[in-house]
This record gives sequence, C-alpha cells and structure tokens, in this order.
Amino acid sequence: MPYRPTEQTEARRAAARERVVAAARELIARGGYQEARVAAIAARAGVATGTVYRHFPSKAELFAEVFRSVSQREVDAARAAADAAGSGPASARLRAAIEAFARRALRARRQAWALLAEPVDPAVEAERLTFRRAHAAHFAEILRDGIAAGELRARDPELAAAALVGALGEALVGPLSPIAPRADADGLVADLVAFCLAAVSNPEPAHVVDARP
Repeated sequence: MPYRPTEQTEARRAAARERVVAAARELIARGGYQEARVAAIAARAGVATGTVYRHFPSKAELFAEVFRSVSQREVDAARAAADAAGSGPASARLRAAIEAFARRALRARRQAWALLAEPVDPAVEAERLTFRRAHAAHFAEILRDGIAAGELRARDPELAAAALVGALGEALVGPLSPIAPRADADGLVADLVAFCLAAVSNPEPAHVVDARP
C-alpha cells in the first residue's frame, strides 16, 4: 500500500518550508544574496542542510521563491498607499504609490538593492521582470483613470508606466548601493515624485497678458 502523508505530516513539512523561506528572506535583507548561503539558511531555520534541498532543488529556486514573496509585498504596499489616497485626483494616487515605492526602498536599503539591482541567477531575474511589470500595471491603471479625467497625459499608458518604474529603479540604484552614503530620503523622494508627475501631468496653461490698451 503506498504511503500517504497525513495532514499532520504535511503541516510539519509546510512549516519547515516556510521557516526556510523566512530564514533566506532575513539573510538576504541583511546582506544580500551573497550572505544567504545554504548552510546559513539551514542554521537560521533550525533544519538540516539536506532539508533545504528537499524543499528547493537548487538555491536559485529558493531565491526565486523569496523574491516572489518579498516583491509581492512591495507591490501590495504601493497599491494600498494609492488606495488610501482615496478616489480623488489620479495624481494623488500616483504620488502615493511612488512615495511608497521609494520610501520603503530607502528604509530597507539592502533588501531593495537585492530586489532592484543585485546580480542574480536567471531564475531570479525572471521574477525581477515580473515585479517590475506588476508595478507598471498598477501605474498604468492610475494613468488611464487620470487620462480619462483629463488630468494626466500619456500617448501610451502602459509604456509611460513602464518608463516610470524604470526611472524609479534607476534613480534608486545609486542611493541603495551598499557602498553609497546615506541619502537625504525626504529630498530624494520629493524629487522623484516631482519628476514622475511632471512627466505625465498636463502642462499648466500659459498665462496670457492682454496687452491691448
């Protein structure tokens, strides 16, 4: 008769897997992927090294799982920030999403560096692309609302949204670098918000002076 794992066995297995993912996530947040060696992950999770490989055939697959969980949390945070801005102007929602993206990155610099810029295995790079696309899809939703209301402009909302995500990521790479000095977070966030909003906002109408006598 084939062995069938009990619910209790499955629960223990799931718990061990989650401990491995959590341990890897904590080590990556502290020192990047280079610090998250399998032996260190196993020790932090309280499991044998072989247990790590039973759940994840390769370190790349484990890191991809960690990237998925962390990046989804960041996407959710940006969406929550935009939602909290209410149903008013789309620019307010876009501002809130951009601020959440940048401030959370600057508060957790090492983790954000791992998400945005640290050299990674192709399996993790694929997750990085998914992460950027998720943020871009969110920004595009806001842009379409703003365009429909006549408040924002973009010939192609999807392209503009991807450009905004790219600009944010590129602008943050320097400040997030492990060897970079601490940046003025408030000033940097304000500049990023201003740049992004200026790129998609309708220009103010020029003030015309009536020169007639």
